Amino acid sequence: MGKYKGEILMLITALMWGSGFIGMEIGLDYLTVLQIMAGRFTLATIILCIIFRKKLKLINKAVLWKGAVLGAILFIAFVIQTYGLLYTTPSKNAFLTALNVIFVPLLAYLIYKRRFDRFEIIAAFVAIIGIGFLSLQGSFAINIGDMLSIACALAFAFDIFYTNVFVKTEDALALTIVQFMTASLLSIVTAAFMGELTTNVPVEGVYAIVYLAIFCTVIAYACQNIGMQYANPTKSAIILSTEALFGTILSVIILHELLTGRMIIGCVLIFAAILIAEVKPTFRKQKRPIENIS
Repeated sequence: MGKYKGEILMLITALMWGSGFIGMEIGLDYLTVLQIMAGRFTLATIILCIIFRKKLKLINKAVLWKGAVLGAILFIAFVIQTYGLLYTTPSKNAFLTALNVIFVPLLAYLIYKRRFDRFEIIAAFVAIIGIGFLSLQGSFAINIGDMLSIACALAFAFDIFYTNVFVKTEDALALTIVQFMTASLLSIVTAAFMGELTTNVPVEGVYAIVYLAIFCTVIAYACQNIGMQYANPTKSAIILSTEALFGTILSVIILHELLTGRMIIGCVLIFAAILIAEVKPTFRKQKRPIENIS
């Protein structure tokens, strides 16, 4: 079992994140988007500061501004994602959010002028077709919830991109603490501005916040950070992409969500696009020895 320690931790992360779509959907029955955000990230920040209090010593000016940038991006991403859930289903939200894997190479091209390769182009086309099957209605229109989910994927792509840049020079957990702290403060300030801060929270809403904070935020990110020390990066990305699959399966089991044949085809195509985008390094590694022999 120790041999697959990294993969198991990555799988736990994907499962926790996938279940988060259900937690948010249930929470929205009792709380507003900003109330969920404020509660989730405030509790997650407190827990992280207690568990990893030694990491607080590593927070310097660089960690503060980089963590603040990541926190602002994370806040925007989760707000868009949660608002999207008001107008679309958890399964569609999960799969469309997973498109961040396709957007990351696009950001690398725009910011660092890194050229696309054929796998990324193929993945993009497959993803577009999948979005069509999953989201387009009879009038060939995409509803506002699906558009927000796609915008959320772009926001998470920024988060992934800059996290990968910042962790090369700063401590990952210290950055995470500042990131969550920033997202928490932004959520509280925005909720206060909108007049949504309240101490009268239904018990069901409290349960949703506690689940999202502990399981989908603290445990999920802890498993990810530890797991990445053991798991192959390519395998990690592929396993984490199953978050969308878990989100859909749990939506059907717990929320009794009905999936049409067209939606299933769309989910399969988007999942295939994610795999194509992530497995490409494996294809290259397998190809090089053949080229050397010839």
